[in-house]
Amino acid sequence: MRPTAPEITIIEPRKGWASIDSREIWNYRELLYFLTKRDIKVRYKQTVLGGLWAVIQPAFTMLVFTLFFGRLAKMPSDGIPYPIFVYAGLLPWTYFANAVSASGNSLVGSANLITKVYFPRLIVPASAALAGLLDFFIALFVLAALMAYYRFIPGAAILLFPVLVALTFLCAVGVGLWLSALNVQYRDIRYAIPFLIQIWMFVSPVIYPVSLVKERYQWLLAINPMGGVIHAYRASLLGHQSVDWQLLGLSTLIILALFLGGLGYFKRMERTFADIV
Repeated sequence: MRPTAPEITIIEPRKGWASIDSREIWNYRELLYFLTKRDIKVRYKQTVLGGLWAVIQPAFTMLVFTLFFGRLAKMPSDGIPYPIFVYAGLLPWTYFANAVSASGNSLVGSANLITKVYFPRLIVPASAALAGLLDFFIALFVLAALMAYYRFIPGAAILLFPVLVALTFLCAVGVGLWLSALNVQYRDIRYAIPFLIQIWMFVSPVIYPVSLVKERYQWLLAINPMGGVIHAYRASLLGHQSVDWQLLGLSTLIILALFLGGLGYFKRMERTFADIV
């Protein structure tokens, strides 16, 4: 008998938005879990303090900002103590900054995996952003301690908190998709990421309140997608003022546009990752 020819499976990328197959990503959910777990383990491997670093970074940044901006520069803080004011802004910002940095460098860091086996590449930057949520929730305990110390009791707006966490994650993934795809082609991007994050923080209401900006110009903060989100975090957690729904709504639209645009660009460039990474 003539030997049968071996079966050959050719995987070809789809075109347009059809290339985004949510069912395929769901089928690879175990890989998403594995990569997320790997990123967490690598972050704290052979460290003395381990998970305490999730608290040390925002806590010490809060102390420095309180000294220089709160005490010396007399930065306004909407009538609430500056330490809890700035920490409530640093909490989402620290997660966002770390998630963007990790996801932006994720494809280059996983080059050996990408060039050897097929899987939805979207999982790589998504898992990098997902891993940072552990640090976020650990650092949340410090904010809870500050709220107890300063006797802040959140109101009904606290129900918005999970939505804000989801928006922050979505924004981080959206930016990470753009940067990770660009980083594969242009390795200068990895040097530009820290600079971008540093500038981004100072144009976000982390160390200053939205009220510091004239009311007719406050909509400009929404162009920065984290502007309305950080302001909503403070209103949700501290309950010292109502949520600015217009500002948050504009930021949400920009986050969705940023995510969808990053997703489209990422999928368009995905076919070249294995060749040039």
